[in-house]
Amino acid sequence: MAATPAWPPQSTPRLFVEGELAVGPLRIDGPQAHYLVQVMRVKAGDPVKMFDDKTGEWLGVAASVGKRDLTLDVTAMLRPREAVPDLWLVFAPIKKGPVDWLVEKASELGADRLVPVITRRTVVDRLNLDRLRANMIEAAEQCGRTALPGIIEPVKLTALLRDWPKDRTIFFADETGGEPAAEAMRARPGPAAILIGPEGGFDPEERDAIRARPQAVGITLGPRILRAETAAAAAVSLWMAAAGDW
Repeated sequence: MAATPAWPPQSTPRLFVEGELAVGPLRIDGPQAHYLVQVMRVKAGDPVKMFDDKTGEWLGVAASVGKRDLTLDVTAMLRPREAVPDLWLVFAPIKKGPVDWLVEKASELGADRLVPVITRRTVVDRLNLDRLRANMIEAAEQCGRTALPGIIEPVKLTALLRDWPKDRTIFFADETGGEPAAEAMRARPGPAAILIGPEGGFDPEERDAIRARPQAVGITLGPRILRAETAAAAAVSLWMAAAGDW
């Protein structure tokens, strides 16, 4: 006897939806409708997976399909919103292409919050948060996440350190040396943040200010010089492994 095909199939398109999902009809229009109808060729009766960053992932079935919109019949929750490891990625803004990559990979790897920080050597002091959020959504759609990282407006390093939570460890990538990252992270479980400096590194006064925080732990990411976005992805990966998320 032939095996029953999995439902919904692995090839089912996946979509982030603003607002809280529930059983019932849901109209999709605009760019999302274009993606489903024109790119993915969704037809009546085809399944679509959706998530809302609130409740979880849901199954919808195309009830009617037009040229510019479609209606999905949301039928059931497939799984609840994932438990997100309590990790912030604090990073000095960098140029458009690399920062898009950084945000995308941090989302895929499971970061809970992204915090852009302005340092003395930061060369980019403005970010298009709408574009970065769109990158995060696309990454989550593709990698199966049911939660999106939060992201805030850039904050100055002095203000960030002044208001830092007492119970959150800061693992900061210190180019002058520190504890091996994996060992430091395994030894300090609990809420954490990874702090990645600008391309030129922290200046001496900033480094002293960071080290003065009792929550701060200087770490090294190995013998090679890494680009800022590479260092961010590497550090997040190491923390997730230490936390048991991998």
